[in-house]
Amino acid sequence: MSLLEEKVGKRTEPAAVSQNAEPADAEVCDALADVKVVEFGAYAAGPCISKYLANFGAQVVHVESRQRPDGFRLQYPPFKNDEVGLNRSGCFAFFNDSKRGVTLNLKNDTGLGLAHRLVEWSDIVIENMRPGVMTRLGLDYESLSARSPNLIMLSTSNMGQTGPHATHPGFGSQLSSLSGFTHLIGEPDGPPYFLYGPYIDFVAVAFGGIAVLAALDHRRRTGEGSYIDLSQFETGVQFISSAMLDFTANGVVANRDGNRDSVAAPHGCYPCRDNEWCVISCWDDQEWERFCHAAKQKAWFTDARFATVAERKRNEKELDQLIGWWTRGQRADRLMWKLQTRGVHAAKVNCVKDLFTDPQIAFRNIWQRQEHPELGNHAYRMVSYDLGETPGRVRGAAPCLGADNEEVFRSWLGLTKAEYEELIEQGAFT
Repeated sequence: MSLLEEKVGKRTEPAAVSQNAEPADAEVCDALADVKVVEFGAYAAGPCISKYLANFGAQVVHVESRQRPDGFRLQYPPFKNDEVGLNRSGCFAFFNDSKRGVTLNLKNDTGLGLAHRLVEWSDIVIENMRPGVMTRLGLDYESLSARSPNLIMLSTSNMGQTGPHATHPGFGSQLSSLSGFTHLIGEPDGPPYFLYGPYIDFVAVAFGGIAVLAALDHRRRTGEGSYIDLSQFETGVQFISSAMLDFTANGVVANRDGNRDSVAAPHGCYPCRDNEWCVISCWDDQEWERFCHAAKQKAWFTDARFATVAERKRNEKELDQLIGWWTRGQRADRLMWKLQTRGVHAAKVNCVKDLFTDPQIAFRNIWQRQEHPELGNHAYRMVSYDLGETPGRVRGAAPCLGADNEEVFRSWLGLTKAEYEELIEQGAFT
């Protein structure tokens, strides 16, 4: 039994779930059904952690301000029909399904007071503000834990909360570069290539999710809260660990080498029909022999230039040209299966469209559709892991800005109608 399942006990298999609906079986219990999360976050790093918790049943409240909404709502495409709007962002939707969304003016005393009430209601606070922001608002861990001693709080930022560069601002491409990724991507005689998207943010998300679950287990056993300081920069460094070990052990500084590998040859990405591509690699002489037989290219196998790995590495440019001429008339998917069934490493390069028709992804129910007021019927991505006895799911579309204010503050926190309306007048939700 998993940690999450142990937290609430076993459950029966879920009934079939209709689109955008909760299961009808009242006895079904989710792994994180009793966990409450408040998220003072934006973009990807903080919200993605909370999304994963929400997929397994946690009640998650995403806090924004109408004066300063989550940056993904307006700053990053794609937008529905290319029309920018607060509730039309694909990026925001992708990281915020299954949550409730509220607006609070944290510079307003009544709004800040409601934020404290939310924290007192919650088990976990997740924030990815720049270090110092939460302290200025009085929402730092020291202040919050004075009211809620068993609170778990995760702060995730570019550099962590301490050190000379703690307040260093930045986004995905800056972190990829600082973490060493960028230096290793590109041709040997060319410039480093940017990675598209916040890769390091997503690396940090995996660490953050694990840390929060560990803190929940610690609190279950001891009753104690925890503060987690997560540096996204540091989490990214582990993904070039082999290059780092080579430097510490041998003084070697790894550099760009296009698609080539220090061991495998061939090791490249080759053109196919209809502007598709297939990656192929051979890791020893036996695999090279299997590849030549699969390609029906006896001349390659008997060519002295390609007789050994060392010779193939020495003549890699000519080898890549020969393979490219052979692959360009073939369909990438058929080529992949042809080579794989003969014991050769190969894979089609999927484009984004392919990911929505890939049979493996479809079988595992990764894409789950929900109806959104402005985006319409939209595919949301379920987490890439599941629990055998308490499986998760996408529970609802991403919230429109402030759509759940009344439900959260009246139904969940217990404000009366008169109190709620008075707080509206006082500007708490702007």
